Amino acid sequence: MSVQFGRWKFDGDGDALEYLEKVETLLAPFGPDGGGSYLQGGVNILYRGFHTTEESERAKQPHLSLSGAVTTWDGRLDNRAELIRQLEGELSFDSTDVSIVAAAYDRWKNECFSHLTGDWAISIWDPTRQVLILAKDPIGTRPLYYSVDGVQIVWSAILEPLVLFEDRGFELNEEYLAGCLAFYPAAHLTPYVGIHSVPPSSYSLLAKGVHKTVKYWEFDPASEIRYRTDAEYEEHFRAVFEQSVRRRLRSKFPILAELSGGMDSSSIVCMADKIIAGETVETPRLDTVSYYDDSEPNWNERPYFTRVETKRARTGCHIDVSSQETFSFQFDAERFTPTPGSAVRPTQASRQFAACMRSMGNRVVLSGIGGDEVLGGVPTPMPELRDLIAGARFKGLAHQLKAWALNKRKPWLLLLVEAVGGFLPPALVGVPKYRRPAPWLNPEFVARNRSALAGYEDRLRLFGRPPSFQENLGALDGLRRQFAFSDLSYEPLYEKRYPYLDIDLLEFIYAIPREQLVRPGHRRSLMRRALAGIVPDEVINRRRKAFPARTPMMAISAEWTRLLEARQQLSSSVLGIVDAKCFLNMLEKSRQGQEISMVQVMRTLAVEAWLSAVNDWTTGQSDGTRSNPAPQFLTQGSRASSATF
Repeated sequence: MSVQFGRWKFDGDGDALEYLEKVETLLAPFGPDGGGSYLQGGVNILYRGFHTTEESERAKQPHLSLSGAVTTWDGRLDNRAELIRQLEGELSFDSTDVSIVAAAYDRWKNECFSHLTGDWAISIWDPTRQVLILAKDPIGTRPLYYSVDGVQIVWSAILEPLVLFEDRGFELNEEYLAGCLAFYPAAHLTPYVGIHSVPPSSYSLLAKGVHKTVKYWEFDPASEIRYRTDAEYEEHFRAVFEQSVRRRLRSKFPILAELSGGMDSSSIVCMADKIIAGETVETPRLDTVSYYDDSEPNWNERPYFTRVETKRARTGCHIDVSSQETFSFQFDAERFTPTPGSAVRPTQASRQFAACMRSMGNRVVLSGIGGDEVLGGVPTPMPELRDLIAGARFKGLAHQLKAWALNKRKPWLLLLVEAVGGFLPPALVGVPKYRRPAPWLNPEFVARNRSALAGYEDRLRLFGRPPSFQENLGALDGLRRQFAFSDLSYEPLYEKRYPYLDIDLLEFIYAIPREQLVRPGHRRSLMRRALAGIVPDEVINRRRKAFPARTPMMAISAEWTRLLEARQQLSSSVLGIVDAKCFLNMLEKSRQGQEISMVQVMRTLAVEAWLSAVNDWTTGQSDGTRSNPAPQFLTQGSRASSATF
């Protein structure tokens, strides 16, 4: 992932060189392959490259197009050939991604973004129109932030310059913190009031006195794919999944794939091997990395990932986490950490991962994130039953209720009540337990941030979009928020790619009947059927993958002493977010083996650790032990108590 930065001062830029020199020091670790700059009047743009493809090494950025527009591009363009044909004689087969995108903007202006397929974030300074346009792809895996005030617009792929080099304090965004404690913050938010994140599938149009965000593309709820046989669905799935993996094998360097032993990661590796064996691809090699803990009773993945390694006749990098610290709530004290999603202090496992990447020369990592949400990893009949209710297909509803009742060993009437309850307001059916705010949060904080704490969940609508389509978009929005929450990391530096979040694959999955994905007694039905013979039977037919249970408990125990010592000064308590006494009582219960919501505990600890790290950094800056500045912070809900950082 390359990084970009820009500042547009409306009345000129007398301090440009000194300012840009400071910014350059922050960008450099993320862009070790050189870069370029554009300085014209009050507009200053920086680019630092991290090359993963052969063509990206030839690209010069910022890119100046024939129309005079200045484009800075961080991305992988998957429909290069199609765009080159559409743009006729302006381009050639070996044109760089950024030159193709710049030509698309010259031709279609703001309409160009819906033509771009791939993972990307882009900034376009158009001096003719005197506008700045910032945009992201429909999933939003790459960061791009900006701030606007009366004198300037500043944008960046990392938050640090927007926070550290502005001569003003920043108010903490309480809604963002609430999202951190629950189901991730909304994708357009950052921890700081006045600093925004470009939302997925949208572009922000910025100029002096102009600030608007426009959604340029969304999935079509009316799209339907209907075949007569299962075999036709299976063939179509194999085609789009293979295309998705092939697109992400575009790398000049060896690619590293996460291989956990589950269906998602194993399917990516096996499909990639099939592609590499049958055709010429850009990457020279596919490596794998796997984690295991033979002492963890609920998490024995070694038999599954070794079966995949046997099939491919190649052993990957194995990291034994049985005696290691895998969770850390301590941030790096030597650098400012702009968000709770910033990289925490390296653990032994993360250092081994970095060493693995360095030894094999990897710059790209393939991840199985999204498979569960997209392909029916949770075996629930609710989306299908709700589609049948909304469509008044009562004969089919009766048949499926009977089949699922036998499979779930539940009365069909209870399944029907649960399905109907999805259309009713929470006041009538109640809030699901997993969406209730943590009991240690202050009631006033909860009252102000109910939507964020509930994951921005909308009640299903009976009419209009099919309920399963609504639920698909809800799951995808959760992933979008997760990506927006995560910061770039440069230790190690790599680009992450997500085959299950390919647009063409998602459009196919969202257009087929839900019963193709999940059937009574057959979780991941379509995936299992379509990939039989490609993925080992032991993996395809395994039960749902378990997750480690002891590791989070060990991390909580490790934090216990520090939290007890700081119980009177917990940062989250000072800011009116957490009731410290209640929270520590709940932690004591977890240490005694009582059941609590582990996810809520871990997220609260992460927010507390970040707030404490920011406080420590600010204190260090004020007493002269930090060379970089740090902002003054105040949460929206704590103004009355004047709690500041």
